[in-house]
This record gives sequence, structure tokens and C-alpha cells, in this order.
Amino acid sequence: MPGEISLAQNGILFLDELPEFSRHVLEVLREPLESGKIIISRAARTAEFPARFQLLASLNPCPCGYFGDPDRTCQCSVGQIQRYRNRISGPLLDRIDLQVEVPRIPHKMLRQPSQNHSNSEHIKQQVIRSRRTQLRRNNGKSNSQLQGKEIEHFIPLSESLLDFLETVVEQLRLSARAYHRIIKVSRTIADLEGAEKVAQNHLAEAISFRGFDRA
Repeated sequence: MPGEISLAQNGILFLDELPEFSRHVLEVLREPLESGKIIISRAARTAEFPARFQLLASLNPCPCGYFGDPDRTCQCSVGQIQRYRNRISGPLLDRIDLQVEVPRIPHKMLRQPSQNHSNSEHIKQQVIRSRRTQLRRNNGKSNSQLQGKEIEHFIPLSESLLDFLETVVEQLRLSARAYHRIIKVSRTIADLEGAEKVAQNHLAEAISFRGFDRA
């Protein structure tokens, strides 16, 4: 029977409190996130299910939840925080393109009205235009689906940009997978702006989204 990742095909799989899932369950996500499918092998037969989904996950900054909070004191030791974060492996983090820290919202902001519909509609149209641009440029593929030589062909970078990216990758000790994912995210950022070419600010923004790599 297909599981949650196949039931999320062409949709969103949201995992709340990510470090609380067992390490084995999280590691199973690695291959589907790359290939868009999952293969289940048993003694009698092998079954293949589709699993092209968008993974969203959330976690606290530490076990008590207050590390970095300006108004509450964290009760966790450095070792406790490190063990908590180590429950998520490096290879899995490599496959999460946007790692964003979300600070606690002040209570007063909870009473403010949400963004108006017109702004949401503008963002929606911006995303639609960006996706159409990607499919047209990449022979029917989105930026996230590009692999290997396709990345070099459809997302060419100048020598100065490659030097900039390589310097950052060496400083942060990023993997080859993270290197290519940064390029694809930067191309998407440029597409959302309507820019014809990737610029250094697009690369810098893509790098800024890899919060765990910079921690």
C-alpha cells in the first residue's frame, strides 16, 4: 500500500517537530526527494510508487524552544542543543533548499489583520509567471528538476559568479549537492524578479536560506 509520501504526490508533505521523528523514518525521505519515486522491496516482489512531493518541515531551535529568544532564557546546554539538531542528518538537510529561522511573533501582532487578498494575488501571479518562464527555458522542466549537465546548460554562470560561489562553498564546507541546489534556487529567485540572468545578489540570497549550513 502507498504511504504518506506517495499520498502527497504532486502536493505537500508537512512534518511538524522534525527531530521528533525517528532517524530511520527521516532517512527514508532522502531517495524520494531526489528521484520522485520510492521503491519498496520485499521477499516476494518489488513495488514502485510515485513520490514527487514538496517537503515542508518545522522544528524548535532547541529542546526547550527558547534558544535565541530575546525575551525568554534558554534552559538547554550546548550539548543538548547539538544532540537535538544532530537528529537531522547532513544528507537530509542537503536536500532542504530553504532553511529559514522564524522568530516568535509578538502577541500584539496576532491582533493585526493578515495580508490583504490583493497582495496574495500579486504573489500568486508572480509565481505563475516564474514557473512558465522555467518550463519554457528548461524544455518543460522546473528549475528544481534539473540535474547534472542540465544545470550548466540552462543556468550558465559567469566566471566571477562561479568564483564567488566556490569561495562560499569552501568556507561553509558545503557538499556538491548543496552547491547545485544553491544554483537552482538562485535561478528561481531571478525568475521571480523577472531577471534574464543570475546575479550575485541572487546567489547571496540563495546561500542565506541555508541556515543550518551557516550555524
